[in-house]
Amino acid sequence: MNLTLYYLVKEPKIKKDKNPLLLLLHGYGSNEEDLFSFASELPEEYYVISARAPYDMMYGSYAWYAINFDADENKFSDIGHARTSRDIIANFIDELVANYPVDSQDVALIGFSQGAILGYAIALSYPEKVQRLVAMSGYLNIEIAIDNFKNNDFSNLKIFASHGSVDQVIPVEWARKSIPQIENLGIPIVYKEYPVGHGVAPQNFFDLKNWLQS
Repeated sequence: MNLTLYYLVKEPKIKKDKNPLLLLLHGYGSNEEDLFSFASELPEEYYVISARAPYDMMYGSYAWYAINFDADENKFSDIGHARTSRDIIANFIDELVANYPVDSQDVALIGFSQGAILGYAIALSYPEKVQRLVAMSGYLNIEIAIDNFKNNDFSNLKIFASHGSVDQVIPVEWARKSIPQIENLGIPIVYKEYPVGHGVAPQNFFDLKNWLQS
């Protein structure tokens, strides 16, 4: 199947007419293999699909958008690039729903770092496409969301966010600042911190799996 993005797929152990979908979005400079290595840790009833970001940085590294490393927080990301990737992923979800027996009302995004930042933007922009978001080691940047996102219906959206308390790449304060912004939109959010850097603690997988299954 020629879909917009290159991806890996793990089929559910138990197939129903329609299975839930888990879409994995990797971080900056990584690739689709990264989060997919944890596919066996995820609930077995899901189609687990791991997408490769569209910008090729050579040597197996990909990005969802360019990052300007020496700027302040507001100029940290190429917002135009990021918005393009936001819509590429939203379209990719539609393609997956059209090409796989997945339930369009049971779609979860799991993003790490840059993938989590995009995950927030996609869930807030298109809550009709995404019912659950797991945002690991990322933060909310509302500039990447569509302009009128606050008018959306978030009644079916739930979020699990996590961060390393000693993250040296994305400061934990940025993640903490995101929580009240999400709560102000009336979206239920569970937030957890783990004593790690910019990575995923084993306990994090255990907690997010339990959250998905609850």
